[in-house]
Parts: sequence; C-alpha cells; structure tokens
Amino acid sequence: MAQAYMTETGSGGTDPHRPGSRLRRLRQSLRDDRGIWRRGIVPAALAVLLALVMLLHAQIPNDIGNLGSLTETFLPWLGVVGVPLLLILALVRKSATALIAVLLPAAVWFNLFGGLLGDKTGSGGDLTVATHNVNAENPDPSGTARAVADSGADVLALEELKASAVPVYEHALASTYKYHSVQGTVGLWSKYPLAHVRSVDIKLGWTRAMRATVETPEGEVAVYVAHMPSVRVKLAAGFTARQRDTSADALGEAIADESLSRVILLGDLNGTMNDRALNAVTSQLRSTQGAVGSGFGFSWPASFPMARIDQIMVRGLDPVSSWTLPRTGSDHLPVAARVKVDGGS
Repeated sequence: MAQAYMTETGSGGTDPHRPGSRLRRLRQSLRDDRGIWRRGIVPAALAVLLALVMLLHAQIPNDIGNLGSLTETFLPWLGVVGVPLLLILALVRKSATALIAVLLPAAVWFNLFGGLLGDKTGSGGDLTVATHNVNAENPDPSGTARAVADSGADVLALEELKASAVPVYEHALASTYKYHSVQGTVGLWSKYPLAHVRSVDIKLGWTRAMRATVETPEGEVAVYVAHMPSVRVKLAAGFTARQRDTSADALGEAIADESLSRVILLGDLNGTMNDRALNAVTSQLRSTQGAVGSGFGFSWPASFPMARIDQIMVRGLDPVSSWTLPRTGSDHLPVAARVKVDGGS
C-alpha cells in the first residue's frame, strides 16, 4: 500500500528553509563559536581610537601641520565613513567584540552631529541674505549672477571677484539691486541703502574683506563680507593655514569693535564652524545653518560637497532658516539664510 508522507507545518516543524529554523541555527553557531569574542581585536581597537579622535578632537595639536584643524574640517566624515567601514569589518570577522566596539564611535558621532540631521527650518523673518564665492575662473559670471539674484536675497555678498568680471556682475545684478559696493575682490549688493562702506584689513596686503551698514526697514545692520585666504593640504607641510588663521584673528578684532548691535557675516571663511583656528570669529557669532538649517549644508566642492566653508553668521538677529542654493558655474555652492531683524536678540 502506498503511503503519503507529509511535512509538519506547525511550530515544531523541521523544514530547513523555515526562517525560524535558520535563526535557531545561527544562534547555535554563534554560541558554539568560541572565537567570537577573541576575533576582531584590531577593528575593535580602531573603533575605540575613532571614538577618541572625535570626542577629543579639540585636544589634537596644531603644532604639526595644523593636524587639529584638518581633523576638525572634515570631522563629520570620520563617522560617516569610519563607522560603516568598521561595522563591515566586524561582520566579516564575525566578531562580537568589534560589533560592540563600533557602538562607541557611532554614539560619539550622534552626540556631536545628530542635531544637524533634522530640519530646524522655521518660517517668517524679514531679511534674506546670501553669499557666494563665484570663482575667479567662472566661465559664466552673468548666469551665476542671475542665479543668485533669483534666490530672492535682499542682501547678496560675492567673493573672489576678478576685476575684469566685476562689470559683468554689476550689469547682471543692476535690475535687482539698487545699491552695491565692490572692495577689492569682494562685493555687496543690496535692495536697501548702504552707508559707512569701507574695506576691512585682514592682514593680507590687498582687500578681501569689507563692511557696510545696510539700512533695512527694520533698522540698521552691520554686514561684513570676507574671503579668508585659501588653505592647502600638502604631504610635506600638512594643512597649511597660517595666513588664513592670521586673517581670521584680524576679522575677529574688527567684529569685536563693531558699534552696531546687529551684525551679519557673509563669506568664504575657508574653514568650518568646528575649526578652532576660526574661534576669533565663530565665538562671537551664531551660524544660521547650525541654528536653523536642514542637514550639514555642505558648500564645497560644488561637484561633491564635503565641508561647509561658506558661512552666514549673525549676532543680534534671530535666524529663521538657512539653506544651500543650486550649483552655478563656481566650484562653491551659494548659501542663503533668512533672519528676523525686528526684535532680534
């Protein structure tokens, strides 16, 4: 007599293809693997080291190649790149020790940057400002000018203006901005009257910073435009930023001496808010991106933004929103912000 054999389908089934069965076998194999805690010591040690670097970045000395500033410039990427790589190593090695250790840099990173992941953008405000390093070699200055003017900015700062291109920018922006001033390689365009315009000495020997009073309907605002010297990463010299740091100190002194209570700084600082070398500036002002932006707001390089070195910072005004603008012909992205002048704190 023929007999029919049936496979049980209840909870006690032994079908090797059942998810529950595979999970049980995985748990059993992990319990039987006596090397799970001994393997992966190297990735575990690297995870601890990464956590310490991020946690104690302010203690990394700048004496040798400005290593501290270099680390702080790309600090967010240490976690963005390092944590997933270490996680993959831990899984490949099937190491419980490494997996647990990876939690350390992940926790430190979220403590440092988790607040930037959300959208803090608000509504309202009465003044929109924007800044853009237009790049001296920009192949389309007229198009770049129109693009940033279309952002709706009431006050627009441009940096790295080549003398031969200044008339192009002036012509392209004339219909949107009634008032403007160019000082050296930086310029300020405004829908509101400008007063007390002057260059600011940032110890370079030529003009790359300026200051003006913008007479908005809600009151006077001191607006600074600055383009800090470039920095370079060299194999022999490390992160060469001595001239940038000297200029930052000089700009910080000028802002500290400002008589108006409402201050906006627009420009390419060639450094991030984390970079201690910019403390003379960043300690006095508030980053709009950090306060009311969405995400990191990276602005450079435009082809694959890795750092926010183009800044909008305020004092005596309430930031409402902050964002990056679409790419132009420059190697930087323009950045913009909206602030509340009336009743600013």
